[in-house]
Amino acid sequence: MTHTKLVFDPFSQEFFDGPNHLYTRMRDEAPVYYSDEYDFYALSRYEDVAPAYRDHETYSSARGLDLATVRHGEILPHRSIIMMDPPEHRHMRRLVSKVFTPRAIAGLRDTIDEQIVRFLGRVDPAGFDMIQDFSSLFPIEVISEMLGVPHEHRTQVRLWTDDLLHREVGQIEMTEVGFDAVVELARFYYGLAKERRANPCDDMITKLTQAQIERDDDEPPTLSNMEISMFASLLGGAGAETVAKLIGGATVTFAKNPDQWEKVRADRSLIPDAVEELLRFESPNQYNVRYSMRDVELHGVTIPAGKPVLLLLGSANRDPEAFDDADVFDIERDRSGAPSLAFGMGVHSCLGAALARLESNVALGHLLDFMPEFEVDFDKCTRVSMQNVAGYDHVPVRVIS
Repeated sequence: MTHTKLVFDPFSQEFFDGPNHLYTRMRDEAPVYYSDEYDFYALSRYEDVAPAYRDHETYSSARGLDLATVRHGEILPHRSIIMMDPPEHRHMRRLVSKVFTPRAIAGLRDTIDEQIVRFLGRVDPAGFDMIQDFSSLFPIEVISEMLGVPHEHRTQVRLWTDDLLHREVGQIEMTEVGFDAVVELARFYYGLAKERRANPCDDMITKLTQAQIERDDDEPPTLSNMEISMFASLLGGAGAETVAKLIGGATVTFAKNPDQWEKVRADRSLIPDAVEELLRFESPNQYNVRYSMRDVELHGVTIPAGKPVLLLLGSANRDPEAFDDADVFDIERDRSGAPSLAFGMGVHSCLGAALARLESNVALGHLLDFMPEFEVDFDKCTRVSMQNVAGYDHVPVRVIS
């Protein structure tokens, strides 16, 4: 049996439609893949991806989030926490953790429940779009409530986030529309931070304006409005997109695996396990881009210093060397082995992971009540074409009972 040439293009329709078949070949044929077209390297095996997430001295985050930015190899003057290496990152993480506490997240449960009930109450059980009518709507309300975004601006914040993440087939650089969205988001949160300094409220942005931070430079021991703006833009986007794609995709995954839906229907205590398996099986974030700080030798391939390196967590989470029957969706799988990389690992593990899990657990519980039996029109499901993010943007659903 002969194979066509292995081509991994994260900006191709083949990737946007679902890259798991490519990941299988990459793990087998090219665990350190090099793209001639885009001049990046990609790691696909769990044994390589997980350590890379922990090794910030080799795989730096300081040069950007996307391939277009990282290829330039420059450290930008205004950066969010996700674009920092220690010790700068450690100081910022410690500060943010003080306001992003388990107690603060637990305190959002009533808000989460309220928003889910609100949006589910609006849909027509005879036919609705799981993404457009539900899963893309409630997460932005929840994270906006936490940040302190006024109600009238929340929809626009979500649309700006979609614009900055969107990529057409073959498009690496952000579009003018996407760049404008970045500017508008930064301007919006900058203004909100400035407003909260003058008129404090009980929200995260107010707490960030009041917090003290350790620094290794001569800057004041407080966050600037721009630093708060960058953090809020990151958290607002990630907090909305991850859950939107996870819950939307869950509907498709359960429709294709009805035995698993029946299990969680019969035993609600399996909801947290179902969420963990969804995160592993169809990770909303498929990869992160790093910058190699030194030459790295892996599997007979040298990754030179100064190159973008894609850490394919979506592939690592389907690696049969790390997970038994990795391509099987099993909500009761043994989780005592390798942890899922859905929220990263190491210093850049996702700050919002606990919130995303809580939202997803609550949402899944309500969906079990709202649509104990349902159908998905697979032919009309469409997937997003976005930077890093994978999942659906349309999932037509009909409730049977």
